[in-house]
Amino acid sequence: MNISDLIEQFLLETLGEDMTVNFNRNELAAYFAVAPSQINYVLSTRFTPERGFIIESRRGGGGSIKIIRLAESADDALVRYIEETLSDGVEYIKACQIIDRLKGDGVYTDSEARLIKAALSDKALIAPTVAKNKLRGSILKSILVETLRISGESDDE
Repeated sequence: MNISDLIEQFLLETLGEDMTVNFNRNELAAYFAVAPSQINYVLSTRFTPERGFIIESRRGGGGSIKIIRLAESADDALVRYIEETLSDGVEYIKACQIIDRLKGDGVYTDSEARLIKAALSDKALIAPTVAKNKLRGSILKSILVETLRISGESDDE
């Protein structure tokens, strides 16, 4: 486990079931004996809206940070992701973050998430590099629309 994983785990454990957690960037950096930029890196890559978080920060005073857990339903998340993947496509890493978020919300099992990620990988998309993100976005949109449809059917039962 690398230092970024440890910082992420610490922050998630500190957050627990709460919707928000506040901390001081410099104090956290000192606790882990890393530069404050390492904390910024973890926040910007591991606590993204795709993963269900928003970060608020204040400059000065050592950098006060607030992590906010998004409280949207799985269906709301699906609709938002569908809207986001309509136009410009999506990079593989972002697509994986979306699938991981939905797996964490119980929309997909681990096996389903792995299959979807495999279908969206660069290796699976036989297309010119410039077209892969658009193609990936179209495939992901279709998967999410079908997931939403299936979810709606199971709610009716």
